[in-house]
Amino acid sequence: HTRFRNVTGVQTCALPICVTIEATFRAKREAGRALLVPYITGGLGAWRETIEEIAAAGADAIEVGIPFSDPIMDGPVIQASSQAALRDGATPQGIVADLAGLDVDVPVVVMTYYNPVHHLGHERFADALAGAGVQGSIIPDLPVDESGPWIETAEAAGLENILLAAPTTTDERLATICERSRGWIYGIALLGVTGERATVADAGLEMGRRLKAATDKPVLLGLGVSDGAQARTVAAAADGVIVGSAVVRRQLETGSPADVGAFVRSLREGLDAG
Repeated sequence: HTRFRNVTGVQTCALPICVTIEATFRAKREAGRALLVPYITGGLGAWRETIEEIAAAGADAIEVGIPFSDPIMDGPVIQASSQAALRDGATPQGIVADLAGLDVDVPVVVMTYYNPVHHLGHERFADALAGAGVQGSIIPDLPVDESGPWIETAEAAGLENILLAAPTTTDERLATICERSRGWIYGIALLGVTGERATVADAGLEMGRRLKAATDKPVLLGLGVSDGAQARTVAAAADGVIVGSAVVRRQLETGSPADVGAFVRSLREGLDAG
């Protein structure tokens, strides 16, 4: 199974979870570390080797996206990567099974749309994730008020389910999301699909401030970050940053795990320079 070490350096088991993502992130935050979670597309090229590279480059957790043919929030880069992975024969079951062979020092979280979860069945999907050593799930198109059955099944399997909040989320709904989310709170800093941005938007930073005022759980922002300086700016408004399109673009363009790892290392260096 996937295994990771907590901040004290003691290796802990992933199934059952001995040290949760949330506890690990809280400890790192208290130690003054800005959190970094890169996203990659599962099933694309040498994706498992890429996970190992970016874990070694300073990621605090890794999101692995399960390609889906009808995405609603992915921008052109992640859409293209998903289509390429699907053409190569990627399937949810295959990706999850392959995650079981990883040996990395950080938690692995799966991001997928609800359709594959519904198709496989909650219990079957949750058990497959837990059996592969995955420690959390993100299902962006599952609203918080419809998420109860999945969250109950996921938590019974030892998974932390990470919920998303958007700039349009009301304060009342934000409180519910923060209460039900585990691992961290995922702040979507901009409306629209995913993608790199040339500048950091004030609306995204305000999303971080709202979430920090609403919860003491770790708060990470997804804001189209494209370099280390942007990552540092975004992390200053929250506890850390999620970087997807910029990572996946390198995964698509070069296919080199080392190149992707070098980019993640540059993000880590940018965060640590703050």
